[in-house]
Amino acid sequence: MEFRHLGRSGLMISEIAYGNWLTHGSQIEEDIAAACVHAALDQGITTFDTADVYAGTRAESVLGRALKHERRDGLEIFTKVFWPTGQGRNDRGLSRKHIMTSIDASLKRLQTDYVDLYQAHRFDHETPLEETMEAFADVVRAGKALYIGVSEWTAEEIRAAHALARELRVQLVSNQPQYSALYRVIEAEVVPACEELGIGQIVWSPIAQGVLTGKYLPGRPAPAGSRATDPNGGAGAVERFLRDDVLERVQQLVPLAKEAGLTMPQLAVAWVLRNPNVSAAIVGASRPEQVAENAGAAGVRLDAELIARVDEILSPVALTDPALTGSMSPKTRP
Repeated sequence: MEFRHLGRSGLMISEIAYGNWLTHGSQIEEDIAAACVHAALDQGITTFDTADVYAGTRAESVLGRALKHERRDGLEIFTKVFWPTGQGRNDRGLSRKHIMTSIDASLKRLQTDYVDLYQAHRFDHETPLEETMEAFADVVRAGKALYIGVSEWTAEEIRAAHALARELRVQLVSNQPQYSALYRVIEAEVVPACEELGIGQIVWSPIAQGVLTGKYLPGRPAPAGSRATDPNGGAGAVERFLRDDVLERVQQLVPLAKEAGLTMPQLAVAWVLRNPNVSAAIVGASRPEQVAENAGAAGVRLDAELIARVDEILSPVALTDPALTGSMSPKTRP
């Protein structure tokens, strides 16, 4: 496993992170979830990402139990706050009340005294940013989180939050966006702003919800058991890529991956990691062997010719519109 700094902070994280959106507490049984976590540890992955909203808070609990007996100082545990976790008026958003309640609940479920990174899962347009950042600063000062981050924020929102974080003397070190060779929205505005500010990307969906594995074929139904047939929310995340023109181009990558001695998922993850602003790529899994395969992208450095060939094939169908940033619906949130 290779490790990178999270932005310009001193925190080192594994460049392959393990995430449990849609899987733990939902798609797979807990024994399989634990096996996937242990497979990640066996591969040298030390960074684990979750959120309070995943599987209605169950994902945090599953991850907490799976990591319970591991040496805490050897792990980086990340979680998030924003989406509703209850029916009450204050069980959502980035108000001080919700943040303070949520961090305590997350720590209890994760069975830890602190998280390494606490992230705002979306921007809250109904709460003053000053209130949100002051609450995050107090979470850090209380020792409940070491660093703070955001997820799917625009460049303008990130700049405003970073300025407040500096005033409050806390470290805003990361953004967690969707990013893959088929979804390049962050490249236009978010990445340049984050490079300037010293903020690293922890990217989700580097395999484009499985589309870049090549298993979805043009003109054919989605394979049974795939993300596209998942009734628990996965279908909404993948449907934007299920067009024949996209799938035909993805199939053109198969010989490139073989030439490079990589599987299709490894090629996809390595393509994401080629971006110097990316600190880690989050991979999920429903089977332990998937973790091992994805972790095989660690340390892979694609040569310029291969990158150019991938871009020549995929650039015409890749999503690049910055207006898409932060547009995820509840069914497609990471």
